Amino acid sequence: MPLTQPRPTPESSASSPWTDAAFMALPNDGHRYEIVNHQLIDLGNSGALHGYICSTLMILLGSYIRSQKLGFLFDSSTGFKMQNGNTRSPDLAFFAKDRLQGLTTLPTGFLEGAPDLAVEVLSPGNTVEEIDGKITKYFANGTRLMWVINPQQRYILVYRSPQEPDRLLKTTDHLDGEDVIIGFQLPIAELFQELEF
Repeated sequence: MPLTQPRPTPESSASSPWTDAAFMALPNDGHRYEIVNHQLIDLGNSGALHGYICSTLMILLGSYIRSQKLGFLFDSSTGFKMQNGNTRSPDLAFFAKDRLQGLTTLPTGFLEGAPDLAVEVLSPGNTVEEIDGKITKYFANGTRLMWVINPQQRYILVYRSPQEPDRLLKTTDHLDGEDVIIGFQLPIAELFQELEF
């Protein structure tokens, strides 16, 4: 799968750091952005397969989280503020309820820290360096479990630390929420189904 560098936008060359308010005020132009090292990075658009995997996992994982009252699941439009000032947006993100104690409603802005579970679904535009950087930053900011899903080659890498993946899961395996989303299991084949009409 060819990998390319995320595209900086024209605004990314600005020398002044992005504020939360300025980032939240970006126009809804169909693109996803992150702030990395004070620059606005355009993550581009994703294809149908990427969207299908994200939405399927959102439905199945989200239903389980909600029924068990474990916390909240967020989509890729949600930004998370890292300690170094970067704002990252995983494809899916789970925040455990114990990290939200004291809140009566979710903020309209960003949540502080990385999610307990971060899910990245690889796109042709992702680079190895970009994904490695995200893994390192997520775990440095509170992530306990990460799934990196490769839609084209149909496997999932499971991380419990940023150093290296703990497991490589194939379509014959089950995705497990482990001690982060206790009791959740999903046959991986459900994410990579062939079209049947």
